[in-house]
Amino acid sequence: MQQLLKWTLETIREEESSFSWMEEYRYEWAPLAKSAVSQSIEGKTALIITDESHEWFAKYILNHINDLKKNRPLLPFYALLSCFPHLHAMKSTQDLQLLEDMLEISYPNGYYIWYIGKGDHPLTKLAYRNENSFLWVMDEEVQDSFAFRSSDPLLDIKLLQLYKLFDNTLSAALFGDLDLES
Repeated sequence: MQQLLKWTLETIREEESSFSWMEEYRYEWAPLAKSAVSQSIEGKTALIITDESHEWFAKYILNHINDLKKNRPLLPFYALLSCFPHLHAMKSTQDLQLLEDMLEISYPNGYYIWYIGKGDHPLTKLAYRNENSFLWVMDEEVQDSFAFRSSDPLLDIKLLQLYKLFDNTLSAALFGDLDLES
């Protein structure tokens, strides 16, 4: 974890834009990033879900995560809504269990939920049930999540900066430039 913390700090400081806000949050970020990157490297599928106001960000992630110019292995990142269009109709615990059963069959190497949005959104029920979720939560303090304020005028910029940090962490781990175990 120390190497990831040091690497994260150096990467934040190398960024030319105003990314200094992230320095004080790197201790919250590092274990979450380590978990998500490790799961991706292990072959688990990342299923992205967002609230309605952050659907643009899910599209951004999906358009950039497997950019061929990165010269790295393609990774299984998908929008859960495109795989399962009835997602918003899920209401009961039984519905969620049926969906989880289907996802376990569909992704035999495992999967994790990457949720981006408000903490009180109905889709958080699914994300909170999965102990391996990568949670970027707005307006609520949720254990094992990275917190944002939806009223922050720089929110979109911060989301993009954090995605870039995550993507760089993923590349560094894939190419052996970052040992997540140390």
